[in-house]
Amino acid sequence: MEDVHWWFVARRNILLEILKRYVGESADGTRRILDVGCGTGTMLTYLARFGSAEGVDIDTEAIEYCRARGLKQVSQSAADSLPFANDTFDLVTALDVVEHIDDDLGVLREVRRVLRPGGQLLLTVPAYRFLWGRQDEINLHKRRYVAREVRERLQASGYEVQRLSYMNALLFPAIAAIRLVRHVLPAPVELESDFAFPAPRPLNGLLSKVFGTERYMLNRFNLPFGVSIMALARKPDEH
Repeated sequence: MEDVHWWFVARRNILLEILKRYVGESADGTRRILDVGCGTGTMLTYLARFGSAEGVDIDTEAIEYCRARGLKQVSQSAADSLPFANDTFDLVTALDVVEHIDDDLGVLREVRRVLRPGGQLLLTVPAYRFLWGRQDEINLHKRRYVAREVRERLQASGYEVQRLSYMNALLFPAIAAIRLVRHVLPAPVELESDFAFPAPRPLNGLLSKVFGTERYMLNRFNLPFGVSIMALARKPDEH
């Protein structure tokens, strides 16, 4: 699913464009990158173009998937107790991770600890409490955010916010409508993830292109609403 589902594909293309613009590709491997909550490792394979990338995930099965695809630099760890020394990484990604954890400020501070001065955090979280639904419950989310809350939490954790924008805006009306309709329908006997029902290939490709188009928009301006929120933040230089 991480490799082919329209949501993962489009989100990945958007975030890679952001990294290309604000971080820059690096072939020498001197830049150290950590993907927190790396899942089955798909994003790790793409982060390699920006530096030497490794990942952590709390889930044993996810780590096994990573190793099965040849990714050796992965370890099992919770996001709020990373097994690394202070000032280790130049870039940390935490993509739809923070919303799973009770103490989101604690996670942001832990990531800041392992970032080098001047290092950057790329973060995504789900947006808007009114969009809460069965997918959040299946994913064991603790909360959804608005952009102001993300900015406040980053600043409270000691970051300088470089970019903060909603994303998945073009499909927002359709997704919001579906989620709101589900509120008034009888709950299914067994909850199943939306990702368990892949769209037919032509529709999957179309949705990926529509959502992925936002990478061009985000190169020029922030989006005022969307299903998700993207933030790029920086750990200040030490004085």
